Amino acid sequence: MSETPTRKVFCMRLQRELPGLDAPPWPGPLGQRIFDHISQEAWDEWEERMKMILNEYKLLPFQKEAQDLVAKHMEEFFFGKDAALPPGFVPQR
Repeated sequence: MSETPTRKVFCMRLQRELPGLDAPPWPGPLGQRIFDHISQEAWDEWEERMKMILNEYKLLPFQKEAQDLVAKHMEEFFFGKDAALPPGFVPQR
């Protein structure tokens, strides 16, 4: 019984080769770009950031506005020069 080898990607966010995602995590071209260039580790970091964004903006994930805002932040997080935090965000200590 053999395990399937873990798919590796050069993660654009973490700048090293790491295990990739099993499937595109988001619909459309952005999801495919993330699948092709982002590691599972970076995606896990994003999921924490996404929860913070949804909470800070008081959004529900199924709202169209929330999905648009999340997609914008997601693209910045993975592919932007420096991913901005929501305005006025103060990290918990």
